[in-house]
Amino acid sequence: MPPHNIAEKRRPTVKKLIAIVLILGLAAAGPNHAVAQQLPADVLGQQGMVVAVSPDAADIGAATLRRGGNAVDAAIATAFAMSVTWPQAGNIGGGGFMMIHPGNGADPVCIDYRETAPAAATRTTFSLDSSRFGCRIVGVPGTVHGLETAHRAYGKLPWKSLVEPAVRLARDGFVIGKPLADSFNGILASEATKPFAEFQRVFGPTGREKWQPGDRLVQPDLAATLSRIAASGSRGFYTGKTAQLIVDEMERGEGLITADDLAAYRAKIRKPIHTTFRGYDVYGPPPPSSGGITLALMLNTLENFELKKLGRWSPETAHLLAETMRRAYLDRARHLGDADFVEIPAHLTTKAYAKRLASEIDRNRATPSVELAKDIPIAPGGNSTTHFSVVDASGMAVSNTYTLEFSYGSRVVVQGGGFLLNNEMGDFNWVPGHTDREGRIGTKANQIEPGKRMLSSQTPTIVAKEGRALLVTGSPGGRTIINTVLCVVLNVLEFDMSLPNAVASRRMHHQWLPDQVRLEGQGAAPIDEIVKNLKNRGHAVREGISVQGDAHSILVDLKTGEIHGVADGRRDGKASGY
Repeated sequence: MPPHNIAEKRRPTVKKLIAIVLILGLAAAGPNHAVAQQLPADVLGQQGMVVAVSPDAADIGAATLRRGGNAVDAAIATAFAMSVTWPQAGNIGGGGFMMIHPGNGADPVCIDYRETAPAAATRTTFSLDSSRFGCRIVGVPGTVHGLETAHRAYGKLPWKSLVEPAVRLARDGFVIGKPLADSFNGILASEATKPFAEFQRVFGPTGREKWQPGDRLVQPDLAATLSRIAASGSRGFYTGKTAQLIVDEMERGEGLITADDLAAYRAKIRKPIHTTFRGYDVYGPPPPSSGGITLALMLNTLENFELKKLGRWSPETAHLLAETMRRAYLDRARHLGDADFVEIPAHLTTKAYAKRLASEIDRNRATPSVELAKDIPIAPGGNSTTHFSVVDASGMAVSNTYTLEFSYGSRVVVQGGGFLLNNEMGDFNWVPGHTDREGRIGTKANQIEPGKRMLSSQTPTIVAKEGRALLVTGSPGGRTIINTVLCVVLNVLEFDMSLPNAVASRRMHHQWLPDQVRLEGQGAAPIDEIVKNLKNRGHAVREGISVQGDAHSILVDLKTGEIHGVADGRRDGKASGY
């Protein structure tokens, strides 16, 4: 099969697609299935596609394409809309990474709008028992400046026109669906949220005890904040009234962010991490994201094995994936941080280094994680993000992942501003030198310094062939993100899956510490057979893992130009194309 025909060759007929859905639907009722859900719809478009967890935001992004905007315009409109419709992670008070493949021979770029540590933060600001909520845990937000940076470099439509749809959504309200209603009801009842009165006021149901699907959420304070951003760009956030509201909130809650911290924030345009896999170009975000390097290291390592011959659901493939993940995540912990503060070893993305790692994998036995890291003292044992993908008629592609860190971030809603602030300071290594078997990391590269960007696992990814974007994907999920993206990329490029199957397929995760494999679909064949075999090889397998990630993805047929959009059904979502 010629690589550039990958999507065209796999496109099912309508009858075949219906048959597949019916078969998998029946399989889901029984014990023998390898997908995490009923097969998601393969939405087809010729001119453009936006795939996001929020249906309203996906439609706003697609409408932006229809009125002449490019993929970056649509991504900006989608991101602002999601700050209204998906407050778990869509945001203006957090940060993220935007991968852009401009097409037309231009090099891909990454917009790094990760949050930064306030000037008052130090290596000893936090301890292991510090709270993960409240003002003190908030990093300097990057989203608004990041979106503005992307617009200045690549946007076509006026900035104000990209923010106004979100203003209307916040001002007039939108109808919430079951996923958001359930999320609100759960978070409002949690003990961690009860102390935050403004959160309860802004997101609590009016006149009833619980949210119901079909209720309308109106956010007038957020509408006013977005109006200031629409009128003044990032200055409407980092200076003036909005900035003062943030500073006032910090003073009330003993936070660290000052007006100077806000005024000094800058997003950065960086060169992506690039590797090749089976003849495809794979681009991911550079540090302070660990995603691009870790994904490249795993793909380079796995390229040394004939996984396709072994089979996607063979125990041998699962073992090789776990051992590769284990080694890559060790290097993540050992070396990665903000490259403006620490030196990142160049060998991590080389084929030679990956070949050496592959040669050290025992094909029959698991390697205990602590044996791989004798240079790192191990102490005794003791999130929510969101992703969306965009492709326009010219072939420009955007892969964007952004976050508040935990679901609903710090739980701090800025009084008078109507938006949530992140709790990203928790992504630093809090206790220098303290690395333990539970997964807490204390290595130097990601320790707190003023102005430093905390390490991230966000992995917005674009796969290209001969200079044209082919696959756009990414996911939420904390440290599981990189492995979720790995699974989707392998499913398409190595195992020849259609995009619906690649997204729905069961996922697995290993992150070095804790030393355990996590697998979706336990309790059903073939997963239980894999679990049994992994245990026989010496792996510890964590029980009860139900859902990993939420990979809203796009696959382009490079021969016909047809665009396939798939919303991952693990949470919510919509592929909106035309």
